[in-house]
Amino acid sequence: MLAIGVHPDDIELCAAGTLLRHIDMGYKVGILDLTQGELGTRGTAETRSVEAQRSAQIGGVQLRANVGLADGFFNHDDQNARAIIPYIRKYRPKVVLINARWDRHPDHARASGLARDACFLSGLRRIDTLDPSNGENQQAWRPNTVYQYIQDYTSTPDLVVDISDYFSKKMEMVRAFASQFYDPNSNEPESPISSKDFLDNIDAKDRVMGRFIGATYGEGFHQIRPVGVPDLMKLS
Repeated sequence: MLAIGVHPDDIELCAAGTLLRHIDMGYKVGILDLTQGELGTRGTAETRSVEAQRSAQIGGVQLRANVGLADGFFNHDDQNARAIIPYIRKYRPKVVLINARWDRHPDHARASGLARDACFLSGLRRIDTLDPSNGENQQAWRPNTVYQYIQDYTSTPDLVVDISDYFSKKMEMVRAFASQFYDPNSNEPESPISSKDFLDNIDAKDRVMGRFIGATYGEGFHQIRPVGVPDLMKLS
């Protein structure tokens, strides 16, 4: 499973519980950040890079990489899709989680479309790419399925993952981004996500998602194509 987020901390806020649950089940899980979040109101690109790695360590995420696109100014174009494809081919995920299809921050929806296209184009063998770590030629690879996680604009999910047993550790991963979230001792400017209320909102949002499936906490996703299931009796 590869979780793609345009900003470091997108995954923590919206899908970390899902990653933790799948890690606990024995799956290999990775995070791919598209930008360094260098335009953020608080912190720096260097700070967020350290925080991102710390968060991954807390969660036991096997790998975390950064594509290095321009925060706020990347385009949904061929060049940036080609920058993402080598990572998809390198890690060969069966499932990919991507940003919300629409949201308050314009980067989110733009990154969602870009990542979705990259997942498809990655499966075309006539697109040549090189492994970002060793420069070797890569083979085509297309994930089995792609899901969009729900971000700031809450909406009715198509499916919900029960993260009740993982919510506490999810919040540990969130708080690893100390420069971004509530810190009463910080002298940096306030931002929409730096208030104490924002972290409380994450708790409330995940409780609402959990209620859809009768769980204490959940994380919601939108599907891009119909979900195939082998056994209706196992669906909650």
